Amino acid sequence: MAKNFQIALCTAPDLEVAQHLASLMVERKLAACVNLLPNIISVYQWQGEIEQEAEILMLIKTEEKLIHKLDGLLEQEHPYEVPELISCNIEQASGSYLQWLADSLK
Repeated sequence: MAKNFQIALCTAPDLEVAQHLASLMVERKLAACVNLLPNIISVYQWQGEIEQEAEILMLIKTEEKLIHKLDGLLEQEHPYEVPELISCNIEQASGSYLQWLADSLK
C-alpha cells in the first residue's frame, strides 16, 4: 500500500466543538477516524500572555494529500483564530488497518 497515511493533531475548546469537527471530517472523508481525548491541559503563549486552558485533543487518521483540505475545514469551522493542525506519517501499522484507512477515505 503506497499511500502516505498520517496522524494529525488538533485541539478544540470543548467536547461539543470537537465532536462537530470530527463528524464533519469523517462525513467528508477527510478522516477515517477521529479519537477525542478529553481533559488535556494546554499551556501556551498567546498575544504576549502565558495561557493555560482545558481542551480536547483530536487524533485524526487521514492521508497526506488530504491535510490541505482538513486545514481549509478548520479555517472555516474551528472557533480558534489559529487552529492547530500538526501531522506526522504513520510509519508502521497492520496491513488490515491500512486497508481500512484506504477504504474509509475513498
